[in-house]
Amino acid sequence: MTTLLSFILLLGILVTIHELGHFFAARSVGVYVEKFSIGMPPRIFTITSIDHGFLFRLFFYKKKGGVLKWQPVYEKLIKRNNRIGTNTEYVIALLPLGGYVKMAGMLDESMDSSLKNEENEFMSKPLWAKIWILIAGVLMNTLLAFFIFSSIAFFQGIPEYSKEPVVSKVQDEMPAKKIGILPGDRIIKIDDSYISSWKDMTSIIHANPQKELNIKVDRFGKTEEFKVLTTFTLIPNKSKIDTIGIIGISPQFFYEKPTLIKSTLVGLDRTISSFNLIISSIGMLFSGSASVSDLGGPIMIAQLAGQTAEAGLVPFFTFMALLSVNLAFLNILPIPGLDGGHIFIHLIEGIIRRPLTINTRMVIQQIGMAFLLVLMFTVIFSDITRLFN
Repeated sequence: MTTLLSFILLLGILVTIHELGHFFAARSVGVYVEKFSIGMPPRIFTITSIDHGFLFRLFFYKKKGGVLKWQPVYEKLIKRNNRIGTNTEYVIALLPLGGYVKMAGMLDESMDSSLKNEENEFMSKPLWAKIWILIAGVLMNTLLAFFIFSSIAFFQGIPEYSKEPVVSKVQDEMPAKKIGILPGDRIIKIDDSYISSWKDMTSIIHANPQKELNIKVDRFGKTEEFKVLTTFTLIPNKSKIDTIGIIGISPQFFYEKPTLIKSTLVGLDRTISSFNLIISSIGMLFSGSASVSDLGGPIMIAQLAGQTAEAGLVPFFTFMALLSVNLAFLNILPIPGLDGGHIFIHLIEGIIRRPLTINTRMVIQQIGMAFLLVLMFTVIFSDITRLFN
């Protein structure tokens, strides 16, 4: 249940923030928004902005003409005298797997087949306004990640590890735990090398994956010696993956209380680093260091959402920030069907100084959607394979 609820909360926040970017950007340049939806159909309830109030509707199955249909089962008019409505329909839908903003004259999104050439249509706006609307979702997700990273740095503090080679934590089911290393042990020697800092120690262990090492520790003034067979882990390094040795120990950490300015700088640095990590991962895919089967889809996201939620608010919101960066990066790619694809098409129109035909746009849109469906099927298949293995 924790996994499901945290997944719904996580995805709901990220999608809402993204779509709010498109919504506010469209409104800021005078584009009429017909519908703002969180989730995918069918609708659960809607609120429509009308003159003199709001119209609330609740949807469920109901018989009509002897046929059971999903339709409004309850309506209520919430009156607000002298209010001028926008006729925008705000929707909460059943499936928490996405959302969209339906704008007047937005051929790529709404799949409308005709334009009225009215001033409040998306296609009637200048190029800069179109790009502003399309890129606003990406900007909102980036700003969300920056805000979360900065807030965590400000309220939790900036973690700094002690340079002393003193063990603070020992991980379960790892070599150090199995041989009897305890929290508080000071590592003083590995094989023939004397250790004076945590960096000295890690450089030796990392360089020796799956090898036996002789470790000497100082335990409250008494010397203890151990033989340990290191295990390994994989870490990204530019466009490849490195294999490093580990034994499952952590250093002592303390938290520096930063100023507001320092927190924002840390938030900016972590946001940029998250984008760099995605770029490195893509480089590893092209270089063959990683494969498509390593990609994660909805199942992996749900699992990680549940695990981080159980670990606490800081891990959960950190994961949310990382996922928000991933969503921003994915959407800015020049793939038809994504925000970046739409921007690319409008830039082409700006270069050739004429709009593409509606049929051409529809074909490009369909190709892009087909590619995204194949990608989605691939990552879900990888998720399922990983789940059973």
